[in-house]
Amino acid sequence: MSSTTDKIKGLANEAVGNIKQGIGNATGNEKLQAEGKAQELKGEAQKTMGDAKDGVKNAAQSAADAVKKI
Repeated sequence: MSSTTDKIKGLANEAVGNIKQGIGNATGNEKLQAEGKAQELKGEAQKTMGDAKDGVKNAAQSAADAVKKI
């Protein structure tokens, strides 16, 4: 999965998780609140994975550029 895909899926999961938490809070549904929090955390992890992939890609590109200059 690409870094952009990870980030998009992460944002979507965070948004849905926040909505579930809000509905759970409004209705007093603790199960829905917990599901929402879990989904939000999953989204944060996905975004972090996308950022890490970008970091690796950028480091590899920097290394390749440095080798070309030699």
